[in-house]
Amino acid sequence: MTSRTIRRWIVGSLIALFAGAIIIGCCTPALSRARRSSIQVAETMISSGSPSYESGVHEVADGSLPSRDEELWVIQRAEHETDTDQADTPGSGVLKAKLAEEREIPLPLKHTDVQAAILGYIGTVDVTQQYHNPYESKIEAVYVFPLPHNAAVREFVMTIGERRIRGIIRERAEAEEIYRQARSQGYAASLMTQERPNIFTQSVANIEPGKAIDIHIRYFHTLAYDDGWYEFVFPMVVGPRFNPPGSTDGVGAVSRGGRGASGQSTEVQYLKPGERSGHDISLTATIDAGVAIEELRCTTHAVAVAQQEVPERAEVTLSQLDAIPNRDFVLRYKVTGGRVKSSMMTAQTERGGYFTLMLFPPDSLRQLQRMPLELVFVLDCSGSMSGEPIAQAKTAIERALKHMRPDDSFQIIRFSNDASQLGPQPITATPENVRKGLAYLRSLEGMGGTMMIEGIKAALDFEHDSRRLRFVCFLTDGYIGNDAEILGEVHKRIGASRIFSFGVGTSTNRYLLDHMAKIGRGAVAYLDLKDSATEVMDRFFERISHPAMTDLEIDWAGMKASDVYPARSPDLFVGRPVILTGRCNGALPPVVRVRGRIGDGVQTLEVPVSGSDAAATALPAVWARMKIADLCDRATHQRDGDLPGQIRTVALEYGLMSAYTAFIAVDSTTRTAGDYGTTVHVPVPVPEGVRYETTVQE
Repeated sequence: MTSRTIRRWIVGSLIALFAGAIIIGCCTPALSRARRSSIQVAETMISSGSPSYESGVHEVADGSLPSRDEELWVIQRAEHETDTDQADTPGSGVLKAKLAEEREIPLPLKHTDVQAAILGYIGTVDVTQQYHNPYESKIEAVYVFPLPHNAAVREFVMTIGERRIRGIIRERAEAEEIYRQARSQGYAASLMTQERPNIFTQSVANIEPGKAIDIHIRYFHTLAYDDGWYEFVFPMVVGPRFNPPGSTDGVGAVSRGGRGASGQSTEVQYLKPGERSGHDISLTATIDAGVAIEELRCTTHAVAVAQQEVPERAEVTLSQLDAIPNRDFVLRYKVTGGRVKSSMMTAQTERGGYFTLMLFPPDSLRQLQRMPLELVFVLDCSGSMSGEPIAQAKTAIERALKHMRPDDSFQIIRFSNDASQLGPQPITATPENVRKGLAYLRSLEGMGGTMMIEGIKAALDFEHDSRRLRFVCFLTDGYIGNDAEILGEVHKRIGASRIFSFGVGTSTNRYLLDHMAKIGRGAVAYLDLKDSATEVMDRFFERISHPAMTDLEIDWAGMKASDVYPARSPDLFVGRPVILTGRCNGALPPVVRVRGRIGDGVQTLEVPVSGSDAAATALPAVWARMKIADLCDRATHQRDGDLPGQIRTVALEYGLMSAYTAFIAVDSTTRTAGDYGTTVHVPVPVPEGVRYETTVQE
């Protein structure tokens, strides 16, 4: 193999030295190895007579995942072959479905299996997507699906029969080119890309009639905590997004078969009313809370809870009768005592030390009297909120208005295609004004688009009353495609306000809502259609009725902490922790000390430090994901051309998904029959409670 041929492969020509030649790319988590050219690795293996090169793809006999050192086979094109890109090219005419006459629509995604293991407040989640071909000709399956926005995705395996091929992380453009070439030559291949921090696309090429291909994904993430309750969330469906007029890089919502109708770079196809795809989901979550579990609650789905020998452990399984993936799965469990103390978990790895610190405010905050409040309620009145979602949101605001005192003030702002409000400025919460507010609230209905930026301008631009604590409360499903633009505007206009986000509905945009609260130094709550709106708002008032612990400073006591994220510590509210994750290269102290301001005084907390071998795998990935998230947040309001490069570097070093990296896996052992196939986009159900006719573009 000549160096000239190597260079031609690197730039995308992929011309082989002989027909059917095969090149191997090395899979490795380290940056120094991950950034080596696949050709350089192949050259080394060929010259050394590597058994892997001779034998093709490695098969795992014991059914376990391949090791991190195993190879991915990358296809190289023979010189006589063409560059035909077969995406969406009709293969052998119209696909003939075996189940065409049935009400159930035959589609290539058959089943999703989720296995979650929760240790403390870190979750390890294994997701297996089972694809098959119910048609009479070869296909490519394309599926747009959600994962938690803080998921650190770092395992990707494609299974075809007994063969397991580990995917490798590559720069996105390179991974897409490898996939395109493998697909055009008839090799089974899979590509996973990130469209948003919580939206991904899975493409699986060359599935033969009657055959199956499984895709296995593993990710790590931290769980939310609220007043003694941990919360595990697995999102099951992407909600329909609204995109501002003229935009093309959003997330379009179109009907089944309506590809291209939205004009957006990413599209989700939705099943029409009365249609069913046959795709279902199974889920099991095993919990080791470290302390006794007092109560388990899942209001979103029917579940079975298996009794365990020790009280700190539980196993929860989704009922087979509730297996349609049309809403987020939310599991909450309460630990003994109703409140966990601040804690710090550390892990030593070959890359150095990592830690995650969970801070809780002192109990003394509950005894302090609250200052007068200025509450600005911003209600999403777009079409996706019509019906049950807007009814829930209005119930919550009504409850809040009835909590207010005469020395408080409030404002109600609605937005859809535009924004309007109760008055030019917040008004005092006298009984008469509260009645006016309730009447205005009850008159609002859901219709039109989601021009959220107009609501943000209206809420954050008017003058702040310094005598009152100002909280801006957004109540929305977050179904927009211009997330980055919204976050940039929030950062630009936030001033002295605190933002509390309320996600309303069954499949909310948690990435947007969490990050609005993060930028606004507030908190986020989620209001499912089956939740009590009054209870959620009561908890909000409990939180804001006590001063926050602000201006946090941490004495790391010689542990040499660095790269701590989030870079700007949020305020510490009653019942809600602050989670900080970072690196450390010094000796671990028995405690770290946290100082914070409460009103005119200062208080110090001592947090014990503990090591955890079990966290050694998850913590580096969790830290790297938080670093990437911080860089992405900066990109919404900073003009720094180097930020994409920094994100790409971290993602490649830690083997993680990002907007600039992708997972690619190719099985080069066998070419599938036929020249090319047909692309089939997997439609999904509209989230429960959302009206198809007001959100999906026909």
